[in-house]
Amino acid sequence: MTTSTTPLLGPRVIALAHYAGRALLQHVLDRHGMTFEQSVTLRLATIADGPAGREQLVDGVTEALRIDAGKVHGVLDELIAARLLAPDGEAEVRITDAGRELYATTSDETAPLTARIYDGIPAEELAVAGRVLTLITERAGAELATLTRQDLARLSP
Repeated sequence: MTTSTTPLLGPRVIALAHYAGRALLQHVLDRHGMTFEQSVTLRLATIADGPAGREQLVDGVTEALRIDAGKVHGVLDELIAARLLAPDGEAEVRITDAGRELYATTSDETAPLTARIYDGIPAEELAVAGRVLTLITERAGAELATLTRQDLARLSP
């Protein structure tokens, strides 16, 4: 691809890449009856050192997916009902053996897809893309926080 035909990085290019990757992941998750939100939540529970605070998981998923905390509480309840997570005391949950196995299975199934997608892309280009996308994410988060504060200010008497 020549420079003149290569699109500049922008919202459309980012969205197309995101949704293409997410569609592949969702294809894997569908085979296991999982939603994307459940997968993200299960991942955070998997990488936690022991039981995780329910609110800590809610905050992590809310931050990662920019969704309402109420929805994440519902996802936690779904994972508990499916016995992929289990309550651990009043305010914590822990991943069950079934949850750990399901996470490992979906990770193993997506690994070769991911490897093929990234195959042949030079490490230097991946590093630049990582830096740029991290900066875009930070700036978008700051803009969202500003909009949220403005919305709250409009609602205040």
